[in-house]
Amino acid sequence: MNENLFTPFSTPTILNQPATIPIILFPAMLVLTSKHPINNRLATIQQNLTQLILKQMMMTHNAKGQTWSLMLMSLITFIAMTNLLGLLPYSFTPTTQLSMNLAMAIPLWTGTVMVGFRFKTKNSLAHLLPQGTPTPLIPMLVVIETVSLLIQPVALAVRLTANITAGHLLMHLIGNAALALSTTNFSLTLLTSTLLALLTVLEIAVALIQAYVFTLLVSLYLHNNT
Repeated sequence: MNENLFTPFSTPTILNQPATIPIILFPAMLVLTSKHPINNRLATIQQNLTQLILKQMMMTHNAKGQTWSLMLMSLITFIAMTNLLGLLPYSFTPTTQLSMNLAMAIPLWTGTVMVGFRFKTKNSLAHLLPQGTPTPLIPMLVVIETVSLLIQPVALAVRLTANITAGHLLMHLIGNAALALSTTNFSLTLLTSTLLALLTVLEIAVALIQAYVFTLLVSLYLHNNT
């Protein structure tokens, strides 16, 4: 079967039906939920890690911002697990799809802006016009600030898509190179395989970091509007 470079990013199908929804719902099944009064070690590690991340993100928020804690924690968990599962062989990474990332970024950004206009109307409108702006430049700066505000969710989604896609493409290219060299040069194959292993470790870190960055930026947008 002939495959191009972007075949791993195409939406998989089961019985000619898109399998995106089951893939998106699958990470939720991996989250541990203990029904016992005493957690096991893995559940304890998960709980402590959740509390640490939540503390780091919520320390600068007021009471209104802290009501978003469950949503932000669910968001970072979902993105991180989706990114990590996408590193497995013959798997699919939904976060390489710009449409999905926009579907996450736009509602969250819209929610933070609506919160700002509801509770801090004057401050939200003041952000559209920097203090001390000369009168002739006011119309142009209002347009520029409005465009920069509207482009925030697009930048949020494109950043996640680009970072995850670039890493997967690089791993795909190096993997194909290692496979092609396996029958011709053993030393180059060993070097390429070592490079691929190091890149895999790097991609694991990138998967976690990008989940944290995406959630942190949403948290910052919320902080600016509460």
